[in-house]
Amino acid sequence: MEGVMMRTMSGGIALAVRKADGTIETEYTPKKETNPNPILKWPVVRGVVAFVDSLATGMKTMTRSAELYGETIEEEPSRFEKWLAKKTGKNAMDIAIVIAVVLAVALAIGLFVLLPSLVTQFIPWADGAARIWKSLVEGFVRLLIFLGYISAISLMKDIKRVYMYHGAEHKTIACYEHDAPLTPESAMKYSRLHARCGTNYLFLVMAVSILFFAMLPYAENLFLRVLTRLIFLPLVAGLAYEVLKAGAVSDALWARIIRAPGMGLQYLTTREPEPAMIEVAIKAFELAINDGVLPKPEEPAPVPETAGEGV
Repeated sequence: MEGVMMRTMSGGIALAVRKADGTIETEYTPKKETNPNPILKWPVVRGVVAFVDSLATGMKTMTRSAELYGETIEEEPSRFEKWLAKKTGKNAMDIAIVIAVVLAVALAIGLFVLLPSLVTQFIPWADGAARIWKSLVEGFVRLLIFLGYISAISLMKDIKRVYMYHGAEHKTIACYEHDAPLTPESAMKYSRLHARCGTNYLFLVMAVSILFFAMLPYAENLFLRVLTRLIFLPLVAGLAYEVLKAGAVSDALWARIIRAPGMGLQYLTTREPEPAMIEVAIKAFELAINDGVLPKPEEPAPVPETAGEGV
């Protein structure tokens, strides 16, 4: 919220947020020690690990950005918040975050798993219709719901600004990759789309899920069908991760075809940013490439002493 997060090559997390008072706050979190088990680096398995890590990191960073933004806003806790804190021993905000996560998971399961299954459940299929077609239709319904969802939430003011900051992030990276001066004015000239965006991964998860579940036996029982979708979701995420990595290391035609839908989807998940947003993205980027140390502002060159009158 009102900020940009970038992950460094070493695995650290750089965060820059425009606070309510207009100043920019930065934070850097070094990479935590990970499980050295080599199995976690196997193909597909590493994708599952990255998927879970991305979800956790994204939620934590979104929450922290909201906290930083509102730090300058002093507000007296309500009676209910005081009561809740006293009874649970936890901050009311922490409890609200847990509730929000639970509701978000429930909404995701309802929209992208249960609803598509219900739609296909009520379609009057012709006798003898191949089960593969039922799975394919369910997958395409899920994709349409996903596209409608990200389009609809962009109408919300806060989400629209998140999309604008997303565009600021891409423009900043493109500016750096073109060796242009890293300033808001310079970065504004570049595209808000980027080939290595996480949006590409979201689309690939959807695409791979359509093909993957089409190969599985179609369960007529609604509960069993929803359960299999949830159980196999990590595997689908891992397969999509491998497809993403393969498409990112090549500029061949097949790789561009793989990236194309995700690039098009970025027209929905990004918006043209304001220069002030790019300023925040630049702070996050500088923090990331310097592993948590912001470069010192350049000092003006000393004025040479005059050699005499008239010089």
